[in-house]
Amino acid sequence: MARSPRVGSLSGIVIAVAAAGILIVVLSAVHLLPQLRNPFAETTTVRSEPVILKSITELSRYEAASGSFEVVVDLTRRTSLIPSFLEGSETLFIGQGTDIAFVDFSGLKSQAINVSADRTSVTVSLPKAQLEPAVLNVSQSYVYAQQQGLFNRIGNFFAGNPNSQQQVYILAEQKIQAAAQQSPLLSEAQKNTEGMLDGMLTSLGFQHITVTFGSPPAS
Repeated sequence: MARSPRVGSLSGIVIAVAAAGILIVVLSAVHLLPQLRNPFAETTTVRSEPVILKSITELSRYEAASGSFEVVVDLTRRTSLIPSFLEGSETLFIGQGTDIAFVDFSGLKSQAINVSADRTSVTVSLPKAQLEPAVLNVSQSYVYAQQQGLFNRIGNFFAGNPNSQQQVYILAEQKIQAAAQQSPLLSEAQKNTEGMLDGMLTSLGFQHITVTFGSPPAS
């Protein structure tokens, strides 16, 4: 019978602690106390140096057309004497990218523009349209599927190589560049450039406007 008070007092302490915990949770829920934080919550910290301007390039060209491209790259690596489930990899990559066609005005001289004596006709000689290097949109490109041999998975785990997929990115950009070269992008750029000059020169009073591409201006 002497132990009963101890049991009762212990039960009272447990009830009091539980009640205090419930009170704190309730007060936090109604914003009467600061919000309780999850002690195991993950936090992300980004540290970087200030962005440095390395160069400024003067643009003397007309960006006349832009094309969006999608490419599928299937990159397979195999070792002839080792089974593929041990050594080798296959990556299926979906690449989204763009390319820009432009006409360069920087090398034009006064001879590139011939105006008639009555100032009603003008002929403009321009270089052919060119393509910028293709640019892969990293945020929209992704690895659709990947299989790796046992040795490759072990090697990647210990190496921690962040550039392990760099080759598929390079291949995707190269394929987009080749596709842009074969597409109507260049002809569309020349058509748009001709339309731009036609509108501008018409507003200056010219009635007959001729724009040619591919004949370099006389030096």
